[in-house]
Amino acid sequence: MPATVLIGLGWGDEGKGRIIDFLAPQHDYVVRFNGGPNAGHTVKVNSRIFRFHLLPSGMLYPDKTCVIANGVVLDIDTMRRELDEVKSSQEKHAQLFVSDRCHLILPYHKMLDLAEEKVRGKRKLGTTGQGIGPVFADKVARKGIRVCELYDPVYLKDKLENILQEKNKILTLIFGENPLKLEEVYEKLLRDAEFLRPFVTDTLILLQKAYREGKSILLEGAQGALLDHELGTYPFVTSTSPMAGMVSLGCGLGPHQIDRIMGVVKAYATRVGTGPFPTELKEEIGQYLRDRGGEYGTTTGRPRRCGWFDVPAIKYVIYPNSPDELVLTKLDVLSGLEELKVCVGYRFESRLIEGLPAFAEAFDRVEPIYETLPGWREDISQARKPQDLPKGALEYIKFLEQALGKRISLVSVGPAREQMIALE
Repeated sequence: MPATVLIGLGWGDEGKGRIIDFLAPQHDYVVRFNGGPNAGHTVKVNSRIFRFHLLPSGMLYPDKTCVIANGVVLDIDTMRRELDEVKSSQEKHAQLFVSDRCHLILPYHKMLDLAEEKVRGKRKLGTTGQGIGPVFADKVARKGIRVCELYDPVYLKDKLENILQEKNKILTLIFGENPLKLEEVYEKLLRDAEFLRPFVTDTLILLQKAYREGKSILLEGAQGALLDHELGTYPFVTSTSPMAGMVSLGCGLGPHQIDRIMGVVKAYATRVGTGPFPTELKEEIGQYLRDRGGEYGTTTGRPRRCGWFDVPAIKYVIYPNSPDELVLTKLDVLSGLEELKVCVGYRFESRLIEGLPAFAEAFDRVEPIYETLPGWREDISQARKPQDLPKGALEYIKFLEQALGKRISLVSVGPAREQMIALE
């Protein structure tokens, strides 16, 4: 298939990175088209673990081309650290390109992110503190600085001076922070420009040329669809769209150039930070899932909230994303539980409801309706074929397929590349 999109259908942390790493050998290009360093995609190769916040998860394959497209906001320090880690682990790696239209995360974005979250108090959003909200706010307000602007030093300094006058007033007068110095920020950007220079190009033209040549392109989404600022659990959402429809805006491939959409769901539900979570398990079973699944944020290290699989929530974002198939991750984590519950509906104020409440406060008060399924005790981490799975695991997969109305084509039973089962 020339162009395949992989997106998360939960609140993020579905395991997209390891799926991209698994699918990358079948593709020529791997492209990040949304998000920024608030995304953490984990790839395990042999005994080594890589955590990519900006680099596409295909970077470990030397015969691939990786692209950070225009829809990504760029933290140059993060990109530099990740490249150094890849280079230290292996001599050869994928070729990398960065869009000249990427917006840059600057020091004041991170400072504002942390300061704004602090003053929210009990209404905090649970941001990662990476400057994502402020940089996207500047992008929409037409106050952003893009990669292309780094290569006109006179223009850059003039624009930066104007921006810092505003940002320093906000930082000092409203939040009591120290002001940023123009020369320090400017000189660092000039150094960053030289670091970036070998990677910078018009990635829309690059990808259109690749498509015309029949190259296969794998598009790696960040975050999850339930964090979409249009249809997700607003205001507990991210600032870029994690939906499949973001692809055209984020990298320049047209809707008719997308041939396949894959949605990733975890075998249970997780969420980092605050926000509605109807199926959350706060006691023993929730801790069991957290411990067995290693459920701690890749970017922040915060413990993830864990709960039962939520069919109504996933179905709600299946509609606008229309995935051709689903990938089910971390099925192995459920091993050892005698019974499993799946939320199949919501009750709100004594009545059944369809869809998700638009108001977060109302969503917090929905009562999940559960169906109970038998679990299994067997360790399935060594399973490589469907027939290797116990009856309970196969029944669980079939139940989710029927409840969601979508075929599950791949199942992961561990973090390593080889711990994958194809169901077709």
